[in-house]
Amino acid sequence: MNIFDYLFDSTKDLEKDFLLGSKETMSFKKLYNDSLKIASYLKKTIGENKNILLISPNSVFFLTAYLGVIKSGNICIPLNFVIEQSNLDYILNTTESTTVFIAKGLKRKLNFGNNIRLIDEDESLGIIDNQQLVEFNSDFNKNRVAEIIFTSGSTGEPKGVMLSHQNIIANTTSITDYLKLSSNDIMAVVIPFYYCYGLSLLHTHLKVGGSIVLNNSFMFLGTVINDLKNYKCTGFAGVPSHFQILLKKSQSFKTTEFPHLKYVTQAGGKLHTVFIKEFIDAFPTKKFYVMYGQTEATARLSYLPPNLVKTKTSSIGKAIPDVELKVINDKGKEAEINEEGELLARGENIMLGYYKDKIETRNTVKNGWLYTGDIAKIDEEGFIYLVARKKEIIKVGGKRVSPKEIEAVILSIEDVVDCTITGFDDDLLGEAIQATIVLRSKMDEDKIKEKILQECSKNLSLYKIPQKVIFKTSIEMSSTGKKLK
Repeated sequence: MNIFDYLFDSTKDLEKDFLLGSKETMSFKKLYNDSLKIASYLKKTIGENKNILLISPNSVFFLTAYLGVIKSGNICIPLNFVIEQSNLDYILNTTESTTVFIAKGLKRKLNFGNNIRLIDEDESLGIIDNQQLVEFNSDFNKNRVAEIIFTSGSTGEPKGVMLSHQNIIANTTSITDYLKLSSNDIMAVVIPFYYCYGLSLLHTHLKVGGSIVLNNSFMFLGTVINDLKNYKCTGFAGVPSHFQILLKKSQSFKTTEFPHLKYVTQAGGKLHTVFIKEFIDAFPTKKFYVMYGQTEATARLSYLPPNLVKTKTSSIGKAIPDVELKVINDKGKEAEINEEGELLARGENIMLGYYKDKIETRNTVKNGWLYTGDIAKIDEEGFIYLVARKKEIIKVGGKRVSPKEIEAVILSIEDVVDCTITGFDDDLLGEAIQATIVLRSKMDEDKIKEKILQECSKNLSLYKIPQKVIFKTSIEMSSTGKKLK
């Protein structure tokens, strides 16, 4: 089954609004029909099994393009709309994409060359107005690739996570099950859809006949608070920095009544216990779901039931329905109680592999088990606790950042001999970035710091720019010759 047909199985004729908000609204029926028009156009003009990029903030345009691409039998590649040109060039070259759905406001900021077909909001509307529907094969292989989500790789180059139609169906079913979602649910969405967490909100609420409210202006906290109240949202989903900013930066959040809000979900990194406690103390009647997942697992792997948040506060809970989790030690054996080891996952939500990277795929998925790269332990009651990250990826406000990408930019400066990028705890972002620099010779550190930050600003997105720059006189190494972090 195509994921499109699964999602609209019982909702395609609903006149009810799926999308709510002050800027755009859209019913299930119109979203279904408009997406079919886009799918028909793509199937007729470019065929199937092509890689199609989608670069846009959350919007009606994103929804219709995303669903249309997937229904057409092509592969959707949603990208961060503040992507650096170098990463875009790499992805265009790697995927050999020749068609890009792109928001009008982004067209002048990025270069695509002459052989790329760009489809913006205006052209999309023209397709919807004029395209006749075509026939789609009902005998659809659910194990075909539906989308590729690019994440920061350990080498600095983005890695394309290939997710099948069945991966998305399986994870969506599991999430709607444990959250007990229904057509009465209304989710406030501040997480972008190019991120697997954001897409899971889209998939689950579309499936159950619920609604979503899009807010692309989280830093204007008043708009988030107003949306929760005005649209009678029953749910809110955030990464650690969202909760930390609401709790620490908003004057009124903790004292505002949200009579319709039933629950919140948190994933995308560890939210420190102090913030969880602060939230549940302020909102004792709201359910707080701590969740854990990876893009390689479509979205979700585990959750902690709200009734255990006070007693198992630092745990990521247990596996979601239809997923198995275990911890293996350094000897490759299943770990004992409270013994640390790598967390492994198995289920129909585990990715097909990394795009054009068989070696990394073999290193990450072995005998059907996803090696998460996270160090964990399991207590005597079966609850899982993350101890550390095996991989070096830093999560800034829920966004994955490769240290090597930043190091490469700073090391391009002539006076810099060495650069080490690490993460440090930050009350708002969860983690922030620190650059430790070794200079060629003694020089004015303030001037070189300014030069480093200027170079980062030119080549990196804002969230990848170091918040701390410190200087050392020599490279620190371990006894094996490895650079210490």
